[in-house]
Formats: sequence, structure tokens, C-alpha cells
Amino acid sequence: MANLNLLIYYQHRMNSKNEQKFDFAVGGQAVIEGVMMRSNEFVTVAVRKEDGRIKVKDDPFKSISKRIKFLGLPFIRGIVGLGEMMMVGMSALNYSANQMIEEPGQEDIEKTKKQKVGEGILFAFSFLFAISLSLFLFKFLPLWITEWVSSIYAPFKNSILYNVLDGFLKTSFFILYIVLLSFMPSIKRVFEYHGAEHKSIFAYEKGGGLTVENAKKQSRFHPRCGTSFIFIVFMISILVYTVLPRNPDFTINFINRMALLPLIAAVSYEFLKWSARQQTNPLMKLAIAPGLAFQRLTTKEPDDQQLEVAIYALQKALDLEADKLSKKSDEKVVFAA
Repeated sequence: MANLNLLIYYQHRMNSKNEQKFDFAVGGQAVIEGVMMRSNEFVTVAVRKEDGRIKVKDDPFKSISKRIKFLGLPFIRGIVGLGEMMMVGMSALNYSANQMIEEPGQEDIEKTKKQKVGEGILFAFSFLFAISLSLFLFKFLPLWITEWVSSIYAPFKNSILYNVLDGFLKTSFFILYIVLLSFMPSIKRVFEYHGAEHKSIFAYEKGGGLTVENAKKQSRFHPRCGTSFIFIVFMISILVYTVLPRNPDFTINFINRMALLPLIAAVSYEFLKWSARQQTNPLMKLAIAPGLAFQRLTTKEPDDQQLEVAIYALQKALDLEADKLSKKSDEKVVFAA
């Protein structure tokens, strides 16, 4: 699952004259038989091969919002980050899928090269299909049903009731969609790796060592998860659409709501980022509780081997960050939880 942990922040502070302490809020995403992790400037993907080996791939990554200051402003950065998150996530999924295929021998290399163009086209088609399906299931269909209900039952013409029904339908469709997916063994494995991703990140954030034993003790529910983000989007969309005058024409009403999606996503991102820093606040705990409850659908308890894969990906990202930072400074680099 795409996961909002991909949208990360970076802090650093001086602890002493000879030591700098760097604190990265890393994040990631479950992929096919593996986990993708994204740190401040790197993306790593660890995948368990059929023979039991763990293959780790790493690439440098610097968000465009860090290169162009305007794109890093509040609300704008959320839209940019979501776009980058989808592209990085789809690329990681594509890589993990390819790793499930036997590595080609020398005689197959030329044939493999010719397949790259076809894979690129298939990747683009899969991406567009996934976006289209999501918009239909969680945007068009709930609104169409809500419009139909309001035409039969006059009370639902009320703006508040109209949008509450729309939000309820979207949430219900999402839950049903995830439940149906969870019956597929391959998707259940992805949900287990999703849990492994969260547990390994918690092991890093809370300290105690980035080990399988430490990760097993951690919760599989993380406040920066993309599942929580989806719930926040649903709730904020109800508020935004309630104050938006509803056009009696369904097509225009649908287009208006589509046009507001970037704004809703941007506000939701800022709320998610802010709430992750306010976890000790009792009111904030109450506010994020439904999103954490949603994660019971998209995460499952991982086994030791799955945790090992997640830790491989995370450790590789941290090692790359340490190497890069140590080259910039003679000071000792310490990663803080």
C-alpha cells in the first residue's frame, strides 16, 4: 500500500562540539515480497527472492520541493509529495514484481532489453488504470448513489446530510474493497509486509536496536501511514463539500469536487504531518484513533523473515545517509530515534 510515510521530514541539532545528531523520520511502503524505505535522500527496496536471498536495491532521491523552494511551501508541498509518492511507490512495486521472475542468463540479456519498452507501456497503463478505478469506486460511484438517494428522500437534499452520506459511502466502499482484497493470498502477504514496515520503523524511532526481536515488540499501527491519510481525506472532504454550494447538475457537481481534490489532499497532508508530532496530546490521540483503526484492515502481523526484509531496507537507507553525511563533515554521525 501506498504509504504517507514516504512524505518525510528532516531535522538536525548539535549535541556537542564534536558530534552531530541527525534525526530522520523515515517511511516506506510494502511491495511484493518486500519493503521499500525512503529516507532523507535515498530510496531502498529489499525483496525476498524465492531461494531465500534478500536482494536490496538503492537509488538516490531528492524531492523537487527541496530543489525549488516554492514547491516546498505548506499545502503546495503536500500535492508535490503525493505525486512523487505515487511514482516512487509504483516504481518499487514494478521492481519487486520483476524480482519474482528468474534472473536472465547471459543469452537472455538482449531479449530482456527489448522487453523494457513493453514493461514501460504496461507500467503506465497499470498506473492509469489504478487511478481511474480509485476515482470511480471512491469518488464517482458514492456521489452518484448519494445524488440518487437525495432525489428520492428529500431530507438528504440538506447539504450536511448529503455530504455525510457521500462520506459514509466512500468509507464503506474502501473498507469493502480492502476486505475483499485481503482474501487474496498475495495481497495478504503484502499486508504482512506493511506491518513489518511499520514495526521496523517504530523499532528505529523508539530505539533499542534495529533487530527482529525489537521490531516484534512494536505496534503495526503507525500514525503517518497512508491508510490514516485516506481516512483524513474522507473526513476533510465532508467538511469542504458541506460549505461548497452544490450544483443541481450531477456532472458539474462531480467536476467541481474533482477540482477540489488537490486542495483536500494538501490540507490532509498538513494535518497528518502535524498530528504525527502531537501524538502525546490526548485530544490528538482521539482524533487519529479512527485512522489507526483503519490500519487493522491494511496491516497484518508479520513473521520474522518479513521483519528481516524490512530491517534490511531500513538499515540500508540509514547506512547510505550516514555515508553521505560523514563525507560532508568530519564529525561523528549518530542517527537518533
